[in-house]
Amino acid sequence: MKVPDHKFSDRLDTQAEAKKALLAKFKPKPAAVDPNFERRDEIKAAEREASRLAREGDKEQRRVEQLAKQEAARLRDLENAEAELALKRAERKERKALTKAEQQAIRQARQAARMAGR
Repeated sequence: MKVPDHKFSDRLDTQAEAKKALLAKFKPKPAAVDPNFERRDEIKAAEREASRLAREGDKEQRRVEQLAKQEAARLRDLENAEAELALKRAERKERKALTKAEQQAIRQARQAARMAGR
């Protein structure tokens, strides 16, 4: 039987190399550089600005809608007030007309009584 020519120091070297290879697996590898890395901040800023503008547009639209509702309510109230005023005027004219007719009837009755007494 032939004894291999491996020496103890060779085995230690082999063991050290294996250990280094095993540890190399766990070392962080250099990260791939994102091609947009330098522009990333610009892109995010543009996205934030677009989002802000969209929110402002929505806010402005809600404000305009609210103003339109308020204006419609104001016009409706104004029309109701005008209609109420017109109704009061019509009632007043009717009352005046009745009063005038009643006064004429009383005058005619007096005149008829005077004519009958003559």
